[in-house]
Amino acid sequence: MVIAAVSEPEIRLLISDVDGTLLTSKKVLTERSLQAVDELRHSGILFAITSSRPPRGMTMLVDPLHLTTPMSAFNGGLITNSSLDIIQEMKIDEPLVQPVIELLRAHALSIWVYRDLEWFVLDQDGSHVRHEASAIHFEPTTIATFDDFASGIAKLVGVSDDGDAVAAAREALDASFGNNVSATSSQTYYLDVTHPDANKGKVVDFLSTLYGIPTEAIATIGDMHNDVAMFNRSGLSIAMGNGPHDVQLAASVRTTTNDDDGFAHAVEHFILNR
Repeated sequence: MVIAAVSEPEIRLLISDVDGTLLTSKKVLTERSLQAVDELRHSGILFAITSSRPPRGMTMLVDPLHLTTPMSAFNGGLITNSSLDIIQEMKIDEPLVQPVIELLRAHALSIWVYRDLEWFVLDQDGSHVRHEASAIHFEPTTIATFDDFASGIAKLVGVSDDGDAVAAAREALDASFGNNVSATSSQTYYLDVTHPDANKGKVVDFLSTLYGIPTEAIATIGDMHNDVAMFNRSGLSIAMGNGPHDVQLAASVRTTTNDDDGFAHAVEHFILNR
């Protein structure tokens, strides 16, 4: 559904979020979405994905989407090619890792740690672990403690179904660490902590430079608060109908929900028909 007029220039690149956007709530690609990406390719429009997921959690999309562009994992903290060769990596400063872990723990959030291509948890049966493993198609490594973790950390995640606790932890991170980390939510129950430059706005800039495409010729589509940074950097921003109201207000236009082929609808109506 159109809620705002869209102006030129012609779009040359679409950057899409994955969960809640490209995938349905059951974590599948619809035939209509596959066809939409195929139509982009035939129209000479590049297509790229960015996600809070780890790189290994994005590889199942490479073949069905025929991806040739870089994949931006951890909200842009780790950028790889489709073979998972690292192109660019941003890690949380070592002195901050343990204090961030302690802050998340103090707010009663479960903690996950991502280092390079690996995922570490304290409890295989902890909150949302099984759900996440099913979604990203690989298992975490269980360890006894995070006390020795400091170097090479791409992302820390606080997990809780208590939305107030997640919000309070995010406010505390902002107050304690300021611009030294980026803290955003990719789902209502996740708080993603990364390097301050690991955000989807920087992904837009990276791909703009890589392909020589001005940001005003780039479209972005997403559903959650971590997508707003790329909305702010792109010429056309599209919010999913299943996203929070404030995220929808941050975008140029709004499409239908991810369970109503909102991604394909957006491609068809806002990009291919420009």
